[in-house]
Amino acid sequence: MKKPLLATLSVAILLGLNACTSTQAPSPITQAKINTQKINNNVLLAEFKGPYGGVPAFDKMDLAQLKPALEYGMQASLAEYQVIANNPAPATFENTIVAMEKAGKALGRVFRYWGIWSSNKSSAEFREIQREMAPKLSAYRSKISQNKALFERIKDVYESEEMATLTAEEQRIVSNRYHGFVRDGALLNAEDKKRYAEINQELAGLQTKFANNVLADEEGYVLYLTEEQLDGLSESFVKSSASMASERGFEGKYAVTNSRSSMDQFLTYSTDRDLRQRVWETYYSRGNNGDENDNNALIKQILTLRHERIGLLGYENYAQWRLEDRMAKTPENAMDLMEKVWPAAIARVEEEVADMQAIADAENANITIAPWDYRFYAEKVRKAKFDLDSDEVKQYLQLDKLREAMFYVAGELFNFAFTEVPSGKVPVFHEDVKVWEVNDKTTGKFIGLWYLDPFARQGKRSGAWATTYRSYTTFEGEKSVLSSNNSNFVKGPDSEPTLISWDDAETYFHEFGHALHFLSATVKYPSSHSGVRDYTEFQSQLLERWLLTDEVINNYLVHYQTGEPIPQSLVAKIKQAATFNEGFKTTEYMSSAIMDLLYHTTDPSDIDPQEFEREQLRRLNMPEEVVMRHRSTQFMHIFSSEGYAAAYYGYMWAEVLTSDAAEAFANAPGGFYDKELSERLVKYLFSVRNAMEPGEAYRKFRGRDANVEALMRDRGFPLPKE
Repeated sequence: MKKPLLATLSVAILLGLNACTSTQAPSPITQAKINTQKINNNVLLAEFKGPYGGVPAFDKMDLAQLKPALEYGMQASLAEYQVIANNPAPATFENTIVAMEKAGKALGRVFRYWGIWSSNKSSAEFREIQREMAPKLSAYRSKISQNKALFERIKDVYESEEMATLTAEEQRIVSNRYHGFVRDGALLNAEDKKRYAEINQELAGLQTKFANNVLADEEGYVLYLTEEQLDGLSESFVKSSASMASERGFEGKYAVTNSRSSMDQFLTYSTDRDLRQRVWETYYSRGNNGDENDNNALIKQILTLRHERIGLLGYENYAQWRLEDRMAKTPENAMDLMEKVWPAAIARVEEEVADMQAIADAENANITIAPWDYRFYAEKVRKAKFDLDSDEVKQYLQLDKLREAMFYVAGELFNFAFTEVPSGKVPVFHEDVKVWEVNDKTTGKFIGLWYLDPFARQGKRSGAWATTYRSYTTFEGEKSVLSSNNSNFVKGPDSEPTLISWDDAETYFHEFGHALHFLSATVKYPSSHSGVRDYTEFQSQLLERWLLTDEVINNYLVHYQTGEPIPQSLVAKIKQAATFNEGFKTTEYMSSAIMDLLYHTTDPSDIDPQEFEREQLRRLNMPEEVVMRHRSTQFMHIFSSEGYAAAYYGYMWAEVLTSDAAEAFANAPGGFYDKELSERLVKYLFSVRNAMEPGEAYRKFRGRDANVEALMRDRGFPLPKE
């Protein structure tokens, strides 16, 4: 299961969806003078300058400017919202909703830089600023969402006759604004509003600490190996490990970092069972070591505060509130999907473990398969069943060639052409970051830029994600896109290509799908980029399917040394093994998704995180050989922010759409490159972003709703019984 799209705080700020009471502000004239002076003196506040309609000044980022920029940006933004709220003219779409779309731009620019420090180049100094500012930012958002006069104007537009004259996109923006404010406490009494805002501030601090604790454990635990401990590891992994150890001052050693990409490879190939156990325990113990970075107490505090807050709004549990505006609508609907798939997933795990145990017994290993053995023996089963060696496949998966393959797919489906921008023309925040210009292949029209930051390093959070530095809009003149993909691949040694696993190649395509979602937008307003969480993963999951198309396989999967195309016999094995190990992959993901729903539908007073995790997994008959993909104390998706809280199920919900849409392409006359279907794909599933209700958009593409049968077929599971 791929990493989700990073939810940037700047979007929430610009939309004003998470935040409360009016404040006295300077006059617009005074404010304008302050703006000019401050922006000229602080690059983080300044409008983007340079080529391509302006780009972030990543080469001039100064951490000393961050706190003043945030403080000023909040002050300026609140003044702008207050002018809107105090407008004596009757509320209209133009003077209220459009005015809100324009507000907060300076602060939005600051958060482009904040996101880089937070995700790509964190440091102790930044984390201290983050810890201090998180509650202040929460208070800022509350001053917007609980501004009574502002809400009344939104309500007036929502209930006005003007609504009928607006476009579908504009009507959706107004509706989302209104319901967003209501869901964030706009209708509460003064006392409850005050407590609501206090809870938000407390949560902001706790969630920030949760994330920083996980990052500290990822940075703080590195296993250094000697040459005698490398048995079974691939040549490329050994070289990369030596390079990482050298960078950390351990020349002659080999570093296994506490990241998923490093852990996955080590557990798959190392023949040293004791070391496998050590690496496994270190990775899955993040945030759970009983030290200053332990997250158990934070989990209970976060859940308790979330529960109290939704109680103020009259909901029974947090998940009920969270899913109200999602495709699933209710936690019961989300759990129903999980329950349709879960039995088949754990049944498949039982089969997979039996196959592994048989091999271990045949080798006289004298072991019972444990979690740290799963990847290692799964690889042996793969070789025995399909004669498929993952390391052999890896020789044909060069990072640069896969990027070219993604460009080819984007050209065929979206008519995009990618041209690398010369070094130095566009500022970047690290030497590993490269930038490409994106244009329409036919007209030559400039679409935007694509930034790529592919490699793991200290200070960079784990996983893979996509984000934007500027989204496409037309309401103030056409704005081009600045999109970004970020990964944590283990960098190949100097002068050698970076080789990645098949799973990592799928992740690469997945995140690029998010970038294409940004780049293909044709919406008018910034708010139309706010995603419905159990839908936004659909487009990116769908793009993974093009990795296995003949056009990609035959032209871009070539051996890193000989340049020879991948043999068709090996391709056949890959396709035959497409559903191999699906029990493990589905179970580790779904256990996390189900636990997320359980955490957010249970009274927190009854929850002790470690005991709750053990007891609920026991109740689910969780196979003891598999662990949650994200154990509770490291579950960043749901405890470091609220974007995926009670919504991690969304990957599976989106996967139902993905499997159904993939079958449409598989059955189309032109297959996965069918022109007519590709046009519908771009028109209804990518370009509209959130300007159209997701269910309606999917029906326009497919002609009907999706169903779960395609998903079960994809995974090789029996169809669920009615």
